[in-house]
Amino acid sequence: MGLSQRTHARERKRQTSTGSTKMAQKPMTKTQLVAALAEKTDSDKASVNRMLDALSEVVSAEMAAGGAVTLPGLGKFACRERPARMVRNPATGEQMQKPADRVAKVTIAKALKDVING
Repeated sequence: MGLSQRTHARERKRQTSTGSTKMAQKPMTKTQLVAALAEKTDSDKASVNRMLDALSEVVSAEMAAGGAVTLPGLGKFACRERPARMVRNPATGEQMQKPADRVAKVTIAKALKDVING
């Protein structure tokens, strides 16, 4: 596949159902998020930064304890147990037992899905 074919294929993937082209955006950084929240709440950036850090600590601690946290309008953050299972090393093809572990699971709220899908 030539360069122009790859470019066109990539452009087709970006096409939405309405036919318009959306450019991929970089994710918002913590600094940008703090600035946006400070502006929305008429607060200073330092207090918003502390609040964001505290939120992160509370959610992390609750999930580490095996619990879940729901952020209304955003979603539910939960810890899920994963059983032991057989996995394959892709480099060698060797099968090995992977012990049980826990993973973070995020379920997006319906309100956020509705906002995204317009």
